[in-house]
This record gives sequence, C-alpha cells and structure tokens, in this order.
Amino acid sequence: MRQRPSFIARHAALVFSIRTFAAAMLAFSIALYLGMPRPYWAMASVYITSNQLSGATWSKAAYRMLGTLIGAAATIALVPNLVNAPELLSLAIALWVGLCLYLSLIDGTPRSYMFMLSGYTVALLGLPVLSMPELTFDIVSARVQEIMLGIICASLVSMLVLPRSVASAIGVQANALLGEACRLGVDVLTGGGSDEKRDDDRVRLAVGTAEIDQLSRHLDFETNTSANIARGLQRLRQHMLALVPLLASLEDHKLTLETHHAVTRSVAEISAKAADWLRTAGENAQEAAALRAMFDEIEPRLGADAGWIDIMVSGFLIRVRQLVDVVQDCGALRRAIADGRDPGALRLAFTPDAVGAAVLHRDHGHALWTAAATSLSVLACCAVWIATGWTDGASAPLFAAVIGSLFAGVDEPLPAFRKLYRLFLIVIAVNGIYTFGLLPRITTFELVIAALMPTFVLFGWLAARPATARVGSLLATFTAVQLALDSSYAADFSSFANSSVALMVGVGLTGVVSGIVRLFGAEWIAGRLLRSNWSTLATVAEGRGPRGRAAIAGLMQHRLALLASRIAVVPAAARSDAANLRQLRTALNVTRLRETSLGLSRPVTAAIDGLLASLAASCRALVPGAPPDHLLGRLDATIASTLREPASEGRNEALDSLAGMRAGLFPQAAPYRPHEPEPRSVAA
Repeated sequence: MRQRPSFIARHAALVFSIRTFAAAMLAFSIALYLGMPRPYWAMASVYITSNQLSGATWSKAAYRMLGTLIGAAATIALVPNLVNAPELLSLAIALWVGLCLYLSLIDGTPRSYMFMLSGYTVALLGLPVLSMPELTFDIVSARVQEIMLGIICASLVSMLVLPRSVASAIGVQANALLGEACRLGVDVLTGGGSDEKRDDDRVRLAVGTAEIDQLSRHLDFETNTSANIARGLQRLRQHMLALVPLLASLEDHKLTLETHHAVTRSVAEISAKAADWLRTAGENAQEAAALRAMFDEIEPRLGADAGWIDIMVSGFLIRVRQLVDVVQDCGALRRAIADGRDPGALRLAFTPDAVGAAVLHRDHGHALWTAAATSLSVLACCAVWIATGWTDGASAPLFAAVIGSLFAGVDEPLPAFRKLYRLFLIVIAVNGIYTFGLLPRITTFELVIAALMPTFVLFGWLAARPATARVGSLLATFTAVQLALDSSYAADFSSFANSSVALMVGVGLTGVVSGIVRLFGAEWIAGRLLRSNWSTLATVAEGRGPRGRAAIAGLMQHRLALLASRIAVVPAAARSDAANLRQLRTALNVTRLRETSLGLSRPVTAAIDGLLASLAASCRALVPGAPPDHLLGRLDATIASTLREPASEGRNEALDSLAGMRAGLFPQAAPYRPHEPEPRSVAA
C-alpha cells in the first residue's frame, strides 16, 4: 500500500510561497531598519533568489552575489567614463549585456546565472544614475548592499524553515524514472504498447534523466547532504544515463528477431522471466541470479560462419543481462542512499565510467545570434530615449536588458512577448491599486505586511508550480520593483505613469527586435540539434570529443531533452531516429569498439580503423537521410573479418559493437550474410 504524502509534501508550493514571503518581509524590514535608500530591492532579491530546494537556493545565491559584484564593477568602470558620450555608453552597455548573455547561454550550468546577471546588472545599476554620475560609486554600493541583504535572507530562511534538499528531490525523481524504465522494459520484452508510445516513453525518460543531471549540479551547495549520499546519487545518475539507450537497443534487437521469426523458445522464455522480474522493480535478487544463469546456458557461440540472427540473439541476451544488472544496481544504490551508506562498499554488477562532470550541448551560433538580438533591443531602446529626450526613458533599455536576458531561451519571441505584454499590464494594474488605493490608507508596518501578503503569496504559489513558474516569478519580482516601497508613502502619478510606459516600451521594442532578428524559430533550432548529433558521432569516430560513455550519453540525452519541447516541428523519420537514440547508440558502440579492438589482430584492427574513418567522413558530409550504402558494405566486411578471429571475450564484444552500429545506422537494411572465405592458391 502506497504511503500518503505528508501535508507539507502535498502543499509544497504553498509552503514555499509563505516561506519566501516571510524572507522577503524580513529583508525589507532589516533594510528599513538600516536606513537603506531603496529597501524594495532587498525584497525583490528574495524572490529572484529563492527556489523550492535549499541547495538550488544556495547555488543561485552564490552566483547572484558574484554576478552582482561583477556587474557593479563594470558599472563603476563604464558610467563615469562614458557619461558625457551617451551613444558610446549605450553601445558599451549593449555589448556588455550581449557578451554576458552569450556566456550564459553556452554555459548551461547553474553558473550561467552569474554571467546573465553580470550583464543586466550594468543596466539595472548604471542607467538610473546617469543624472548624477558623481555619485555612481555610492549608489552602486547601496544597491549591492540591498541585493546582498535579500540574498542572505532568502538563503538562511530556505535552510532553516522546512528545508527541502536537492538530494531528496533527486531521489524521488530517480525512483519515478526507474519505475517508468521498468514499465518500458516490460513493454519491450513482451511487445506491449505501440511504437509511438514507446518512443514517447523514451523521450520522457531522457528528459527526466537530463533534469536529474541539472539537479545534481546543486549537490555541492547542500550543507545537510552527506558525502556518501552525494556519491550515491552520482552513481545512480550514471546508471540512469545507461538505461535509455539500453532499452532502445534492446527493442531493436527484439524487433529484428521477431521480423525474421527467430524468437526461439529459450529467448521467449527468458524475455517473459525478465519481464516478470521487472514488474517487481527488480527487487528479487534470487530471480536475478537465476536469469543470469539462464543467459550463460543459452548464449550462442559465434563461429566464423555465424549469421546475423546468431549475432543478434547474442546481442539481445547481452542487453537483457545488462538491463538486469543496471536495474538491480539502481535498487542497491537507492537503499544505500536512504541509509546514508558509502556506495563504494557496494558490489555493483554494472560498472559505468568513472564519475565525471556531465557534458552539455552548446550551440555557439544560436547563443551568439540570441545575444545579438538582446543587444540590438537595448540599443533600440537607447535610441528612442536619446532621440526623444525622454526624462524617464532610461528605464526602457533597462527593462530591455532584463527581459531580453530572461527570455533568451524562447524559440518564438513574438508570441511569448505578446503574452508578456498582458502580464506586465497586470503588474501595472496591481501596482496602481496598491499605490493609489491601499497604501495611502495604511499607517503601520504590520498593516503593510497584511496588505501585501495575499498578492505575494499568490505570486509565490504560482512561481512554485512548474506550469506557471515563470509567470509567478516575473509577477512577484516586477511587482516588488515597480511598487518601490520605502519608509514613507510618497506616490506620484506622473512618476508612476512614466515608469509604466517605460516598462511597456522596453518590453515592446525587445519583442519586436527579437522577433525580427530571431526569425528562424523552433524548426531551425530542432534542425541544428539533430545535425549536432551527427557531428558528435563523427567526432567520436575520429577518437576525439567527449571522453567516456557516460559523457556521450549525457550529451546526446541532453539534446533529446532539448528536442522534446520542439518535437512537433521535427519530421516523422527524424523524430523516430531521435527517440530511438540511433546516433547515441552508435557512438556508444564506437567507443566500446575502440576499447575492445586493442586486443585483436593487426588486420582486424586496421579494418576497424578504416571503418571508423569512413563513418566519420560520412557523418561530416551527411545530408538529411540515411548514411551511404558503401558504409554498410564496409561494416559487413569488418564483421566478417572479426568473426574469423579466434573466439575470445574481446572479439565477441567487438562483434556486438559492430552489430549495434549496423542496427543503429541501417535499421531497414537486409540481414548481414556471412562472407565466403577468399580462395587461396597453393604454392607449388
């Protein structure tokens, strides 16, 4: 019977919202007590920094501090020196924002927040002080202190009040993903579900694995997570990375055997037993041992005349064994993590590469293009401000820098900015109600808190829900900034109207410029993601690129996760190839082939090297479609040469890798046929 989640777990979004509001009010009250000039920045910083997970809050806080300090230093360097040349200052700020945004987009880790913040902090701090440049250092120092106060309050409250650790979130997500992987394994082994459903399941698993990868980057900031738990979660992450391509390869082997009516009674029996074992989530250790004994009994011996079916049966059994090993190890790791035991003491059946940093997909061209769009948006707003002589016009490029940076990851800018326009109309309306309707009637700080609480608790609750996270975060942050609460009430309708118009001009111009510059959209980005997999496969075939199977698996599954949100614009054939991870599986087989070929004879090693060189050249020159036919002939010739090697474990692993490459690159090709031995003349 499944245990009912606790009240706090069921209402985690509400708990987070109340906790964040309390931290915001704490920061605001301390800023008022210390007489800081703009205490609302401390309040806004709490909403910018806070995350439901304490480790993620601490990592964001650390990088926000660094980003703020870098941005402040750049502001002090730029503004006093260029204040008398507004055109040059505008260009410098735009280029700085673009450079930092580019670095943020290609980084892809929690550290990327530091780069992005370094960029738009110059606009946030520098543009409002242009009317009094001699006070730049004092004003920037005050803003930094207010922001730091908000960061400290958010971090301490997240750690002390009902903290939720990154480790626990990874554990929950890994358990759910392992359950999905077991169900997918049952479908593969028993033929359950449709092809489309299994494709969707694999994409969902890849997305979940990429999310675990991202969460694991916050583990170093967890103060309440032991080293044993952190190491166990890293090992579990590597096992999860191996599951998705393993299940895709297993399905290919099973389909090949079914297509050629080669599912023998022993293969059917072991498939049924393995499926039954997976239905228990791999908890039965005795059944796992019995399955391994069956593998040893029925695994075929591959002679020089072995056919395609013999090779595929052997590969199928190898993958079922690996699936059993990975799932059983995941169960052992989960128990060790729950008990806080050292995972190094476990006897694991599956041994992935040594734990290392995950490799993420980086698209330098797309990042540069997106950063350029934001820089142009800032320049456009600066041009309007300078040309019109608008007193409060400096706020427009400020908002362009912030909004352009925050929405740099959106594929279709115009639809997103149309929705954003409506969102900021809500911000303006809420601020108007508070500024001219509620705050004039409030006389004590306690009543201010009571008046703010319903609105900000609602915004915080929206920010904690995945479906509305961005909306809630923007509403809370911009409402706090635009409301501009101070120690006394000093509302001015002219200032309110100018600030609101500047906000809408900044958002509008950023949307228009981004829509013009970034006109390619999701289809273009998806095409680049698909082509990058072929480039990575070529790099791996050349013996370069990511080191280790875990790094390759992490990189290509990260691309599949990025592709998942754009899957609707991907052509059907390419979508199926991506969901089946054909390039990833081929790259993993190439890596294993290189390792196992070292123990083979020189002629076979030379044939393998030639094959990989041909594969690399084909991938570099590949246009959309299947690899060239001559590569298939070279693959078959290399398989034939390897079969003539003396039987050994290395030779069988090389054969399995070659067969995996053939199935991944040429899924529709006719079966491999054994090559006739070449006739030899007898010396007289």
